Amino acid sequence: MQSDSVLVSSTSEGITTITINRPHRRNAVDPTTAKNLHEKILAFENDPSQKVCILTGMGGTFCAGADLHEVARQETTGNEKKGGPSHFEAPPESGEKSLGPMGPSRLQIQKPIIGAVAGYAVAGGLELSLLCDIRVVEEDAVFGVFCRRWGVPLIDGGTVRLQAVVGLGRALDMILTGRPVGATEALSMGLANRVVPKGKAVEEATAIAKHLLSFPQLCMNADRDSCYYSAYQASSFQDALRHEYDKGVKVLELESVKGAGRFSRGAGRHGSFQNKSHL
Repeated sequence: MQSDSVLVSSTSEGITTITINRPHRRNAVDPTTAKNLHEKILAFENDPSQKVCILTGMGGTFCAGADLHEVARQETTGNEKKGGPSHFEAPPESGEKSLGPMGPSRLQIQKPIIGAVAGYAVAGGLELSLLCDIRVVEEDAVFGVFCRRWGVPLIDGGTVRLQAVVGLGRALDMILTGRPVGATEALSMGLANRVVPKGKAVEEATAIAKHLLSFPQLCMNADRDSCYYSAYQASSFQDALRHEYDKGVKVLELESVKGAGRFSRGAGRHGSFQNKSHL
């Protein structure tokens, strides 16, 4: 049964849309929502019929971070059963998948995920947006480490992913000051990949998802995997190159020979992305 706080829809083409549905809290995430988000992301990843995910928020806001009302309530009641110590367990040293405070924030997802960002993507919401490969951002969007004001640290990958996406200098500026970063600046620093009019983020994200579906999937995901390995796991330049080769060479026989044949028969001339082979 689908939780009201996390809505999921999927298409026969292979596009899953996951929507945080707590607009009364600007889509701030409580422990229950975190668990549901984690489950829905894993369900997408494990469904071979679904190829691309869109992550978004309901009501003109992406996500305002952790639900501090819930955190404060736990402090005053001493209730540890709903998101207390078990909700803030350290990532296991084994590297196995685990639930983060914001839900799926510790995952390295194996298929493309596109963020459709409107309004605020701040604190833990910024960290969730960094889970995405591509962020489509509406013109009114605001990113920021707003939790700086309340002494709440980034423990959902923000200090790991942000500097990998925008560079150490820009990441430290955002992390230390907590200042708001609008859509235009986010685009200039690489935090946003597209800026669209208000209300158009999901539409543009869906168009991008459909474009990704048109490509040979093994090859696209092998290249994607290599990028992430190089950014986060490679021990050296040579290690990164070896991983790239080992992943890529497996694709050659499965997809590349067919692709070369299509090109030889006339497809893709002059940089065209039209999926025609002129048989």
